Amino acid sequence: MSNATVTEKRSSLRGATLPKWFPWALAVGSVGVGLGISAAAGLDSNIQWGLIAALAFVVGTYGISASVESPRQARDRIATSLVWVAFIIALVPLASLIWETVEQGVKVLDGYFLTHSMGVVADTEPGGGVYHALLGTLQQVGLATLVSVPVGVLTAIYLVEYGRGKLAKAVTFFVDVMTGIPSIVAGLFILSLWIVILDMGYSGFAGSLALSILMIPVVVRSTEEMLKLVPNELREASLALGVPKWRTILKVVLPTSFGGITTGVMLAIARITGETAPVLLLVWGTNFINTNPFSDPQASLPMYIYLQYANSGGSGAAYDRAWAAALTLIAFIMILNLGARGIARWKAPKTGR
Repeated sequence: MSNATVTEKRSSLRGATLPKWFPWALAVGSVGVGLGISAAAGLDSNIQWGLIAALAFVVGTYGISASVESPRQARDRIATSLVWVAFIIALVPLASLIWETVEQGVKVLDGYFLTHSMGVVADTEPGGGVYHALLGTLQQVGLATLVSVPVGVLTAIYLVEYGRGKLAKAVTFFVDVMTGIPSIVAGLFILSLWIVILDMGYSGFAGSLALSILMIPVVVRSTEEMLKLVPNELREASLALGVPKWRTILKVVLPTSFGGITTGVMLAIARITGETAPVLLLVWGTNFINTNPFSDPQASLPMYIYLQYANSGGSGAAYDRAWAAALTLIAFIMILNLGARGIARWKAPKTGR
């Protein structure tokens, strides 16, 4: 039998298949249908025509695929369509939030805003900046990270490499409980212990202690999962060469999972950077620069945003400063994530052929 005959038979068994550009053409057509129905029905909301377009895309995918290909292929395509629709629906609020923050925040975000504090500027007056709040956030988050990362990573190492029996189960249980603790509860705990009982006073470090309570379980959970992904063959090969277990963990396990651990730490930092309740209870706020996080109230970006918006009445200079501070906070978290990805790629184990 010739090759041409075999190819012809395979083509006949495969059946009709829609072209690769079909989903894109259908998506464009669905958007047109959504806009047309919205215009005809007098619908003003973008959400309404978007939902109509999504419904038209899913129904059109199934109908056309079932008629041209087969019902089985149509079910496969409709599952893929639902995944894409769900992804877009989840992406739209995020994109809308970022767009609104950038649009409102760029009005006063400049070098002056980033290098000056509120000082003697009243909330209703133009001018002033976010330097004191940015400095406070950097110090508070940095101190919380210094406390949380060693505790979280060492706890995860214990649970994965050494943990057996009742103690490991108890530690796992309490880590799970800490994961769901509201930020206000962590703030009240530090308030009662650090300020009321020990009489240490309000400070940025007190806020860092509360933030570390929120950060530790995230670091433990993410590090634990990354350590579990390290193949046991690597541990066994190191131990077979006579290397002690502690050195195997230090030289083999941790470098292999360093990228994932770094990502987990950055997720934990992003989790605590925007917290306002512990800062409100323990740090308070000030319009002046306080470079000592261990003494006296200190400003922070979340608190600055809250106070500026609360005093703005929905407009004016304070309103613009609140949006600019929110954009600064987003940019701060984004820079941290990009830096963490760069460090993870730099420190990742080198693989050869």
